[in-house]
Amino acid sequence: MVMNAVYRGPQDCPLTIPLFPLAEALLLPRGEMPLNIFEPRYLAMVDDALAGRRVIGVIQPVNGAGDPAQVPKLYSVGCLGRVTRFAETGDGRYLITLTGVARFRLVEELPVTTPYRQARVDYSPFLIDFTARAGEEEVDRAAVIRALEAFVTAKGLRVDWRGVRSASNEALVNALSMMSPYGLREKQALLEAPDLKTRAEMLVAITEIELARGGGSGGSDPALQ
Repeated sequence: MVMNAVYRGPQDCPLTIPLFPLAEALLLPRGEMPLNIFEPRYLAMVDDALAGRRVIGVIQPVNGAGDPAQVPKLYSVGCLGRVTRFAETGDGRYLITLTGVARFRLVEELPVTTPYRQARVDYSPFLIDFTARAGEEEVDRAAVIRALEAFVTAKGLRVDWRGVRSASNEALVNALSMMSPYGLREKQALLEAPDLKTRAEMLVAITEIELARGGGSGGSDPALQ
């Protein structure tokens, strides 16, 4: 995770942000989310973000993708991301990477004239997000790796074990949470976990439940290969 901007606390984050509703997508602090932007409203959102503070709020719709003609109801918690990579494709798309800054709670959606949604948000419930690697020493790293080993064995995936072994506990837990092939409720639970230890325990539990019932993604996750 590389950013030129420094976010020491809520005072460094805008209180009004654009919203990017994405089902089964999880952005966590200091995690990286690559995105292929092609819808006109979100192309406009990226343009405005780049012209301003370069931030976008990623948040899940409660009922998943749903009917594109409807305005989806959103979960109350999302994560602010900063645009740290940007490229044009030549065919009207943007390829961007969002790096997670901090989670937020929705305060209210705003009436806007932009084609994308905007909201006023509150970062104060998630002050821990502004401290890198907070609570790492409480994570049961061995349990996380055991769960990962069981998952990749069951799914026939390949993993960069050298990268896994060298990753910090925060990077390991958050990257595996973001890449996990679970549904929107599981992803939301991982997002809202109060601390890294709880998120790690939740990730292990969800993985064990999915393996016990033969679930998971129903296919391989290329991010793990």
